[in-house]
Amino acid sequence: MNKRPVKHSLTLRGHRTSVSLENEFWQAFCEISVELGKPINALAAEIDEDRGLESGLATAIRLYVLKHYQKL
Repeated sequence: MNKRPVKHSLTLRGHRTSVSLENEFWQAFCEISVELGKPINALAAEIDEDRGLESGLATAIRLYVLKHYQKL
């Protein structure tokens, strides 16, 4: 099992970008997207808008996933 982050392509507000996430975080992020009924790009765009300048998008997604599962 590869524990290194893997690049995943996203489109945020019409612009292509990529994030490097471990497979477990990417899978959890995709599951949350389905659970919420939101396309993965739309959810990523929301997280991107809320993250501020202190962290990168990959870190913001990891924290979003963590917070999501802590609420359960």
